[in-house]
Amino acid sequence: MLDFKIFIVEDDKWYGNLLQHYLSQNPDYEATLIGSGKECLAQLHRKPDLITIDFGLPDMNGEELYRKIKQAQPNVPVIIISAQEKITTAVDLLKMGAEDYLVKDENTQQLLWKAIIRLRENQSLKNEITQLKAELKTRYDYSTSIVGKSPALQAVFRLIDKAAGSMINVSITGETGTGKELVAKAVHYNSARSGHPYVAVNMAAIPRELVESELFGYEKGAFTGAQNRKIGRFEEANGGTLFLDEIGEMDLNIQSKLLRVLQEKELIRLGGNSKIKLDFRLVVATHKNLADEVKKGNFREDLYYRIVGLPIALPPLRDRKDDLLLLTQFFLSNYCKENRIPELKVSPSSREKLLSYNYPGNIRELKSVIELAAVMSENNMIEPDDITFLSGNNHDVDTVLNTELTLREYTRLIIRNYLKRYNDNVLLVAEKLDIGKSTIYKMLQTGEIEGA
Repeated sequence: MLDFKIFIVEDDKWYGNLLQHYLSQNPDYEATLIGSGKECLAQLHRKPDLITIDFGLPDMNGEELYRKIKQAQPNVPVIIISAQEKITTAVDLLKMGAEDYLVKDENTQQLLWKAIIRLRENQSLKNEITQLKAELKTRYDYSTSIVGKSPALQAVFRLIDKAAGSMINVSITGETGTGKELVAKAVHYNSARSGHPYVAVNMAAIPRELVESELFGYEKGAFTGAQNRKIGRFEEANGGTLFLDEIGEMDLNIQSKLLRVLQEKELIRLGGNSKIKLDFRLVVATHKNLADEVKKGNFREDLYYRIVGLPIALPPLRDRKDDLLLLTQFFLSNYCKENRIPELKVSPSSREKLLSYNYPGNIRELKSVIELAAVMSENNMIEPDDITFLSGNNHDVDTVLNTELTLREYTRLIIRNYLKRYNDNVLLVAEKLDIGKSTIYKMLQTGEIEGA
């Protein structure tokens, strides 16, 4: 452990030696006795971790020395040790930022020892918090946490960068499972608000009758069962970012109240009278087209223009096939690390199978598919039989809907899907699709389609 350097500024050499000897009993402490304020200032280049100063030095008083120390090294903690017991002097110095004020008596040594322990514990906590904040920012550095190199994703990265560098509201759209909350966190933790709260609320998960109290909070006695004051999510996010997921599910009545909060930057808790000032960035997400919802009368037009801010549209995984194998390896590596098993690989035929599917559940579905495949794998290689698509037998339907094919290819895929669904019952399939059974038989005989 590195030494904790302490300067003891004391003109009474006997008393100074006493403090130095007492503190030196801890092998981690490097205590240096200094006899004057000028000598202390001259030694500051040694960067002490703590300075104790006698208030009544011959060349300058404690307040003057304290100010000069702080001008040179603002972050070094200072403890005042004085023979005078004037409360006003102690209060003034503590207000200026001194760590502690100790009166010289028989308890000074012990109090100083405790003060240093407390100081080091607080400093350790501050360092830990700083490190955690740095790790959190790194975790949501979108260049590493959002996996992919496709042009579609690079366009998203550019928008995240613009959002993080400003205070504009952000609206994120995309299908379920495309990573909307991950983008919201990337915006927050890479912005100037990263040291303040990030509060996420899923509007679809809150019962309609509880939304208002959840968002705005309430005072004690506001309604039956309100036995204590509750701080709402808006207040929790003060100074930071409020993420409202699935905002398209918000009731029109709550939409009007949200609009007022955004316009006035203040709210009144349920059952209260006091206005509470707010300062937060709003990030919203939805899988719905809010412009269409406005036309349908399901979403307020004035609120729409207030929240749209910088729109970020997340591409579905079927439009990011360049990233699919990167994501596969990312999820597979994480699974192996978390479960402490040897690294697994994906066979070429398995990669082809993964690339052929359209993932209606997007990235979330791919993650589940890969983790299940890892469980089912019999060796260190994931084979096609280990891969199960969780959306059931809708692979062909998804392909038809999302892939550009010829009319003949569409016909072949639809017929094959129906044959699988109805256990190769050609007559029933011909009836369902309103086509001739001979058409199906011919395609089976030529091998153009295969039975289930």
